[in-house]
Amino acid sequence: MNWLLLDEQQMLDDTRARVTGRQLQHTLDTLGSGIGSELKVGRLNGRRGRAEIVGLDAQAMELHITWLSEAPPALPCTLILALPRPKMLKRILQTCATMGIKNIYLINAWKVEKSFWQSPWLTDEKIHENLLLGLEQTGDTILPSVHLRKLFKPFVEDELPDIVKPGPAFLAHPDATNACPVAHNAPCSLAVGPEGGFTPYEAGKFIEAGFDAVSLGPRILRVETAVPALLGRMYTV
Repeated sequence: MNWLLLDEQQMLDDTRARVTGRQLQHTLDTLGSGIGSELKVGRLNGRRGRAEIVGLDAQAMELHITWLSEAPPALPCTLILALPRPKMLKRILQTCATMGIKNIYLINAWKVEKSFWQSPWLTDEKIHENLLLGLEQTGDTILPSVHLRKLFKPFVEDELPDIVKPGPAFLAHPDATNACPVAHNAPCSLAVGPEGGFTPYEAGKFIEAGFDAVSLGPRILRVETAVPALLGRMYTV
């Protein structure tokens, strides 16, 4: 946790906050902070600044905050991701939040096991928890939006055309002959399938919606590796 993110329930007023629980324990046990120590803080979906610890005991600490800057710019990419296995999902959500993705669609596909949709990691609480961990790593404050779409065909036929309208769209696919663009640094949509890629039918539906199929090369990557590799290639993060 490089930054301490505060939600509205923790704010006592615009410049004071009370912190308990996980964040308090990290401050005490990992950072070794005490009265008078300064911390980098952000207000969830708001500004960033520095805070001085002005009160501290085993149950809570009180902060006095000076707000200094806005959140860093978002990565202008909408990520459409076939739902990965649960243990991988939490790492991918953290990575996406860290890298600045603000709009994520988790969708169904033929290679997505039905049991994945029953995972406790898909609850609002767990999704929020992992996005928060990613934001705390990088110093961002703007919480990404995560949309769950359990039906593939209605999504690609009814929603996808509107999602891709603002700019180009890329389908990361192992069989693609075109290389993934380098330093694209502009708005786009990016679709990433399960390991081994979408089926030919699924890939065809994306291409019908305006996606260009691109590849990172001949190696088949785990999804948790492919996502940051693609984003790192396409954007200066």
